[in-house]
Amino acid sequence: MMEQPSLRTLIRVAAKQEPADVVIRNGRIVNVFTGEMMTGDIAIIGGIIAGIGMYEGKEIIDAEGRYIVPGFIDGHVHIESSLLTPPQFARVSLLHGVTTVVTDPHEIANVAGTEGIQYMLDAAEGLPIDSYVMLPSCVPATPFESNGARLDAVHLEPFFSHPNVLGLAEVMDFPSVEHTEERMLHKLEATHKAGVLLDGHAAGISREGLNVYMAAGIRTDHESTSLQEAQDRLDLGMYLMIREGTVAKDLDALLPVVTTRNARRCLFVTDDKLIDDLLNEGSIDHILRLAMAKGLDPITAIQMATINAAECFRLYRHGAIAAGYQADLVLLDDLEQVKIYQVFKRGRCVVEAGIIVEEAFPPSGTTIDSLSCNLLGLNVKPVEPAHLAIPLKSNRCRVIEVIPNSLVTNQRIELVDVDDEGMFLPSAASDFMKLAVIERHQATGNVGVGIVKGFGLTRGAIATTVAHDSHNLVVVGASDNEMLLAIEEITRIGGGAVVVDGREVLSSLPLPIGGLMSDRPYAEVNEGLKKLMAAMAEIGASQDFNPLLTLSFLTLPVIPHLKLTDKGLFDFKSFSHIAVEV
Repeated sequence: MMEQPSLRTLIRVAAKQEPADVVIRNGRIVNVFTGEMMTGDIAIIGGIIAGIGMYEGKEIIDAEGRYIVPGFIDGHVHIESSLLTPPQFARVSLLHGVTTVVTDPHEIANVAGTEGIQYMLDAAEGLPIDSYVMLPSCVPATPFESNGARLDAVHLEPFFSHPNVLGLAEVMDFPSVEHTEERMLHKLEATHKAGVLLDGHAAGISREGLNVYMAAGIRTDHESTSLQEAQDRLDLGMYLMIREGTVAKDLDALLPVVTTRNARRCLFVTDDKLIDDLLNEGSIDHILRLAMAKGLDPITAIQMATINAAECFRLYRHGAIAAGYQADLVLLDDLEQVKIYQVFKRGRCVVEAGIIVEEAFPPSGTTIDSLSCNLLGLNVKPVEPAHLAIPLKSNRCRVIEVIPNSLVTNQRIELVDVDDEGMFLPSAASDFMKLAVIERHQATGNVGVGIVKGFGLTRGAIATTVAHDSHNLVVVGASDNEMLLAIEEITRIGGGAVVVDGREVLSSLPLPIGGLMSDRPYAEVNEGLKKLMAAMAEIGASQDFNPLLTLSFLTLPVIPHLKLTDKGLFDFKSFSHIAVEV
């Protein structure tokens, strides 16, 4: 990447006393400050914009009348959820005009603690994308499940001095904040002492409860799912993050809240998006297209994807096209279709006509061979058929019901089938499948079992080690034997995702880095995921939502209403474990 210019050089180029490195001419510039279009040469020196006007440069680029917008910013994303390493994620993001991400390495931290955080920071070094980190606030997410590490304030404080660390990520343990639990309070106090930011996670929190977060210094939230929730956050002074990912798709519900008066307090985020959706749909560019198609003013939408996110995270050199700002630019053939022609990162072209400029990337980074053993392999105690049994005295049970394209589930009371020994019997006819979560970090032998409705399986089993937030091994299946085969295979490959039909492994996708990420190029990972999805369809998995990512969120106890951890069935309302049988 270009070396940043000295202040003297930047001023001299702005004053036309020296030529710029690059001048982009004949473009229609979106001014995110005024909400208007403007024209002028964009003069760039050392990756920084020196001025807009009439300039000369060593290299002249003709925009040929295209729209020029700031590089897009994803205000909240978990890179690990793409199944890619940071270098591969950067390539896919840049193809979609995303030049800056604010990421929470919460997933790898729950597997490998500080070592996981350090890996994500190191793996992002030197990439032609700005990857800023909000440190995981809840590792473990709750005391009601087993994970691979415990991070207290003392573990997080050394990271606050890292130049790419912006603060503390989504604080999801609301009860600990509300009741000023000491461990949580120490994290909040350390964050305030460091003068950095606090992100929220206010799923299911009342309007009055938001005051608790605001009083604690938390100023953002990405968990709104209704118009009223969105309005509450804006009313009380929060930034509203509008999320549209692979599972959680909240744009339709939340977009009507955006007005000319409050739009500058709103931004777009993806949160969790798989590689296939990133490639096929896009990232922030996809949300922009959807928002504009639903009637949002194009320049307002661009503001939400750029300057709003930059100001929210105090990234004062990002998000706009103006002197003193980073030259992160996207040239568009069509504004409302967000048709990307070129992407510039710090003044250098990194995407040309839909193709990554590989010369912009450093030589291959961390290899699988050099990773710590703490990031590789599973530690699972052998699972026996008895561990998967659900004994019932009656057949009236609590059932987790999947809500398509939502992280939220319903809690239903249903009559289920039992066998001659009084054990729960999965039923394709009723769409009741067995669900199990197996602890995979410390070989404790914990196995939580429950019943799920909505997957549509007619046979077989699906297993994955991507299971938010503690990332234990989760498996759903039509029979114990198929579930056991899936567990055996996923343990053999060191983590990932597996689809089983009868005695056959139909497809597997190895994710050897923490059981979360592949060490392969993004195109190869995408092909593997396609085969996995086809195998899931073959055993009847619903095509109305992404079954793999939906499965991975059935273990997240901080989202309403009924979930499953390695310690059993968990009720969000009472914030406690409950019995399967009513």
